[in-house]
Amino acid sequence: MKIIVTLFILFASSWSVWAAELRVADDTVTTAVEEQMPVDQVETYPADYGKLYYFTRILGAYEPTEVTHVWQYQGQEMARIVLPVRSVDWRTYSSKRFLPQWTGEWRVLVLDAQGQELADQRFVLE
Repeated sequence: MKIIVTLFILFASSWSVWAAELRVADDTVTTAVEEQMPVDQVETYPADYGKLYYFTRILGAYEPTEVTHVWQYQGQEMARIVLPVRSVDWRTYSSKRFLPQWTGEWRVLVLDAQGQELADQRFVLE
């Protein structure tokens, strides 16, 4: 009986560690997402294109949670999109339309449900 209790305690404590390890396995700015995968990777792009996507693959969500994509232009928040995460290996994405005058440096952040930064990607509209 002692062994069973000890194993249960070890399993329960490791479960809470797993739940705390939400992380971004893959992320990229892309021109499209097809079949839940990015079609390319954008580092620079013409400002007149109009729309880009931020693809994110999240690992470690043993319970439903959420992440937030924060699109920033030259340090200013331009969009905040909350996205559900419902499994230990979850793919999601958000999109942002652009105006031609928004040339320059962009950044997209991934925040967990507590607002902690998990990842970011930078790109330039030319």
